[in-house]
Amino acid sequence: MRTWGPLTAVCLGTFMLLLDVTIVVVALPDMARALDASLSDLQWVIDGYALALAALLLGVGAAADVLGRRRIQIAGTVVFALASLGCGLASNAEVLVAARAVQGFGAAAMFATTLPLLGAAYQGKRRSMALGVWGAVSGGAAALGPIFGGLLTEGPGWRWIFFVNLPVSVAAVWLTLRWVPESKGHAARRVDWAGTVTFALFAGALTYAVVRASAVGWTSGRTLVTFAVAALSLIAFVVVERRAAHPLIDLRLLRKPAFTGILLGAIGYNAAAFAVIPYFSIWLQTVLGMSPIRGSLVLLPLAATSFVVAAVGGKLLHGAPARYVIGGGLLLIGAGCLAMAVLDAGSSWRALVPGLTLAGIGTGLVAPALAGAALAAVPQENAGMAGGAVNTFRQLGYALGVAVFGTVLTSRMQDAIGHDAAHTAAGGGAAALRGSVSAHEVRDAFAAGLNGASLTAGAVGLAAGLAVLLMVRTKPASVAGQTPSTAAEPTPEKALQG
Repeated sequence: MRTWGPLTAVCLGTFMLLLDVTIVVVALPDMARALDASLSDLQWVIDGYALALAALLLGVGAAADVLGRRRIQIAGTVVFALASLGCGLASNAEVLVAARAVQGFGAAAMFATTLPLLGAAYQGKRRSMALGVWGAVSGGAAALGPIFGGLLTEGPGWRWIFFVNLPVSVAAVWLTLRWVPESKGHAARRVDWAGTVTFALFAGALTYAVVRASAVGWTSGRTLVTFAVAALSLIAFVVVERRAAHPLIDLRLLRKPAFTGILLGAIGYNAAAFAVIPYFSIWLQTVLGMSPIRGSLVLLPLAATSFVVAAVGGKLLHGAPARYVIGGGLLLIGAGCLAMAVLDAGSSWRALVPGLTLAGIGTGLVAPALAGAALAAVPQENAGMAGGAVNTFRQLGYALGVAVFGTVLTSRMQDAIGHDAAHTAAGGGAAALRGSVSAHEVRDAFAAGLNGASLTAGAVGLAAGLAVLLMVRTKPASVAGQTPSTAAEPTPEKALQG
């Protein structure tokens, strides 16, 4: 346990927090029925967690460097567990959304401290081994989320996707206290709270505006005011970061096309690959009448193909330029989304399999390469900041993608069956429309909406892939004894610095 204890503790928490990003996907229809939740409520069940995780990740990571990483890890796990209990006991959608946001806060504290804790616990070959295991756990958690969600939802019920976190959290806290050593960062570092608050306000206002736009319109006063708040918050964030002694992100890094390209790839990756999946899950269960387990198994080609490609591609593509691996993977994800935009009123789940498989191949290429490419694009002293920024932009891409694709879905649906019916069906209430709208009309409208969302996701994936191909370049290095390609490749240890 001296060897495996710290790794087990850190990976257990990482798996749990990343699993909760996607585990709710298959449970959404059951949540809607139990809590009388609207489409926007379901969007916030997903986005409340992802936004809190994205908005607070860098700020909490800086606080952990000052206060102690193990201490913050344990505190985050406790908050995550209590919030999970609140989610499971929620009596209405508002309580569930609020508890999910608190859960995201705890997850941010856990996620921000994982790599530094591993860096303090392991050295040399053991550190490389630990990072490899952690990477595999991180990559598998989000993909397995819908499968676990389906099993729990159809078994003991959707509330158990949250209750199951309680014993896992207890085990994670005990293992952390028993085996993980405390560590801190630079003593002189200060937490950029102003940057944390302005970035959180920007991300939250932008996502809220897009979600509200689907219900009240893009030109409504409330929507425009919220967009204005987002814009002003972004301006304030830039001003704060330029003046901060220890900023969340050094804005000078954005002058490097390679780093900016990787961030665009990160936000596009999570949006295109995962953010449209919740709406397919609702379609499979409420329109096609599939059970949660069967609905989750339909999504298995994405996860299975991703695992296989990541395992095989890691060996075959070692040393390949990152822009081709990531850019090509994003193009495949975009193509997979486009391949799913072929639904009509008579379509079955089989229509999704080719697109999900193609997107899974792209996911298997992109996921293992993103962090390393970000580290290679910045000076070594900024490696920690770069890694945190990539994780932040990935979660932000997921949150914004869920909002944008939901708006596209309902916009296309309401052209066919009207505003109220579209929001009811998209929120999992297709059965409630019987008598006012025919089943054929609902199937046709839902298919049109999903086609629109898939086309939008495909465009995002293709645009992100082109951005990476055009902006990311590997410069020859002048390190003695290294070829240009090997010198530009980051070592695993760089992920633990900064």
